Amino acid sequence: MQTWRTSTFLKRTLYLAALLVLALAFAFEANAQDASRRVKCVVLDPGHGGHDNGCMSKDRKWSEKNIVLSVALKLGKIIESEHPDVKVIYTRKKDVFIPLAERADIANRNKADLFISIHVNANPSSAPYGSETYTMGSHVSDRNFEVSKRENAVIKLEDDYTTKYEGFNPDSPESYIIFSLLQNAYSEQSIKLASFIQDEYRKGPISHNRGVRQAGFLVLWRTTMPSVLTEIGFLSNLQDKAKLITAEGQQKIARRLADAFTRYCEDYAKTNSAAEEDVSKAGTDTVQTPEPAPAVKADTVSSVQDEVHAGQSYSQPENSISDSKADYSIQIMASRKKLPKGSSEFKGLSPVTRYYERGLYKYCYGHFSSRETAAGQLRQVKKKFRDAFVVEIKNGKIAGR
Repeated sequence: MQTWRTSTFLKRTLYLAALLVLALAFAFEANAQDASRRVKCVVLDPGHGGHDNGCMSKDRKWSEKNIVLSVALKLGKIIESEHPDVKVIYTRKKDVFIPLAERADIANRNKADLFISIHVNANPSSAPYGSETYTMGSHVSDRNFEVSKRENAVIKLEDDYTTKYEGFNPDSPESYIIFSLLQNAYSEQSIKLASFIQDEYRKGPISHNRGVRQAGFLVLWRTTMPSVLTEIGFLSNLQDKAKLITAEGQQKIARRLADAFTRYCEDYAKTNSAAEEDVSKAGTDTVQTPEPAPAVKADTVSSVQDEVHAGQSYSQPENSISDSKADYSIQIMASRKKLPKGSSEFKGLSPVTRYYERGLYKYCYGHFSSRETAAGQLRQVKKKFRDAFVVEIKNGKIAGR
């Protein structure tokens, strides 16, 4: 009986995943066609609420649900003041319980351009501290999985959650198979926003940066726009707690998030304006296609070391990859400029491959056999390019575009 149920569940999740991938792909293509778009609507999602307290301080005086609501309301006021053309929507503005599915649906119904879910972290140990921001993806470590389980466990407070979430069990690693099948069309924008957020957090009040991570959060999975879930600090850590529970600390955290939002808006507008200008110059008869990537030899991938080495070589695309096998790379920058071989702007990284896409040249470092291998190199690359992120290369193109 258990085997039959497992088989049925897997078939159902595979089918739903396929439908969702198609829906995301269509949504992304529709957005990509409107090159003049700006950020017009952001949904702020204070986690938990109502009978769901989220994490609690050791003395039980402070709850996650109240802290994140305060931060979200302060953030919304800043955005409304500094970006009067942007519509701010909250999943909740008071202490009420909102199901995870409804939080995402609010963003989808309003055709939001961004979704920011705000949470507070906790740990049985008081030692961990600092902030971290997540984008949708498979958990790549046990710690990420534990964070996913804690945040997704909220669905157990909902009536008939097994039916509503198609049998998803937040405690079962098997349930997360669906996340490994999804190609999030908005991963690049989500990672960029997450990077901006983490960079701004460095300015305090909680300045320890735990980085940008990926995990299988239900609330991010259901959204159809760039989305992040940010953990603003640890309520279980005395130093973080001192900042989290005060109005002054919450205002400063909101300020950091607002500055990251502004950076994202500026970057988004700049990128779209560049793409629109190049399209108009090229004319309606010109079809823009990515430059083909070089064929990757097996020993090229296997020879990658744990550290990033300086080099003068430049991997110039000449031959398309003829099969459908994918490999991974690290995008270090995007520019309207076609940089020459050995450009100093690569900061000594080699090999660097160039791709052309919607009016922009995108430069990617290295070829890796798996996403995990690329992620292992990412920390070193970020020392040179702080906004670098992992991309999948398939059939000579950056996948998921």
